[in-house]
Amino acid sequence: MSLKLYFLRHGQAGTRQDWHGDDSERPLTVEGKKRMQREAAAIRTLDLPLDVIISSPLVRAAQTAEIVAKARGSSARLVTDGRLAPGFGPKHLAAIVAEHRGARGLMLVGHEPDFSETISQVTGGGRLAMKKGALAYVEVEDPASLKGTLVWLIPPKVLER
Repeated sequence: MSLKLYFLRHGQAGTRQDWHGDDSERPLTVEGKKRMQREAAAIRTLDLPLDVIISSPLVRAAQTAEIVAKARGSSARLVTDGRLAPGFGPKHLAAIVAEHRGARGLMLVGHEPDFSETISQVTGGGRLAMKKGALAYVEVEDPASLKGTLVWLIPPKVLER
């Protein structure tokens, strides 16, 4: 059974330089929340087959995941997973996929450069950049091997329209 993996980079957050607290607590900006709400409406229309939305515990990612989950309604569970914090990679992805064995679709909400690097490794190479709010879809034919194909990458400006 194939698995659909959707990688969503968190929305626009304030800059590290302007934030005076712990970076893990840095939230989405007011504009970032508005943009993510528009994106979430577009994501809803894609009717993605999601069983679970899994978020990094960092505030900006958790807020992004909550906005998407709310826009979708109750069709997908929302969970937080520390493995999606900065430092996420293929080993973490393999463990998450194994934990959600039987799922048809998983949305992972996290950070750069981790997502671009992980997608590149899972798909056999190539360079890509996940802008804030970008959504990538990777089809994994055999979840045990974690070898997949990048089907599409939608930049945030397209999702917002």
